[in-house]
Amino acid sequence: MGGGARELAGYLAALAGWVAALAAAVLPQWRQSSYAGDAIITAVGLHEGLWMSCAAQSTGQVQCRLHDSLLSLEVHIQTCRALMVISLLLGFFGIIVSVVGMKCTKVGEEDPVTKSRIAVAGGVLFVLSGLCTLAAVSLYATQVTYEFFRESTIPINARYEFGSALFVGWGAASLSMLGGSLLCCSCPAKERRGQQYHRQPQPSTAREYV
Repeated sequence: MGGGARELAGYLAALAGWVAALAAAVLPQWRQSSYAGDAIITAVGLHEGLWMSCAAQSTGQVQCRLHDSLLSLEVHIQTCRALMVISLLLGFFGIIVSVVGMKCTKVGEEDPVTKSRIAVAGGVLFVLSGLCTLAAVSLYATQVTYEFFRESTIPINARYEFGSALFVGWGAASLSMLGGSLLCCSCPAKERRGQQYHRQPQPSTAREYV
């Protein structure tokens, strides 16, 4: 795969990861009611996310409510909120920086070495964005797992388990880090060596007379 095609593939993967991270941050299904067990004791399914909690009834009606207070939230929710916001900001700047540094764009085309360095910077931003998303989703999943096994006196079908937003977040983190890694392959040193290799000495037009 050529350098330009590799950069384009990395950019598209990282962009898809950023969109998926945005969807994961907005979705309220970070944890949901567990339906394990012999019988379902309630006709209402509960979903909780970083910003709101929802109740889905068996009739199909869904009611959602935003979290009222920031300071009353649990520590892991506040931490996951901060990590997801940082991840989205890093990804947003990575989108802009990568567009400037990619070989297929016309911005800064007169200096390939600088463009390569800018592309690498965009890739680093995407990798950091993916790491923040991975940290947020893994932290929330760890808390859900801990509470699931800690509350042994509560029936299994009344506890919470992983929601679909966690899997979307893991996929988003993987795409962001993969795309950022491909963008980081644009090494400026290679560009410089390639330019030196293609430089040919100009033939001399002066003639020596004996």
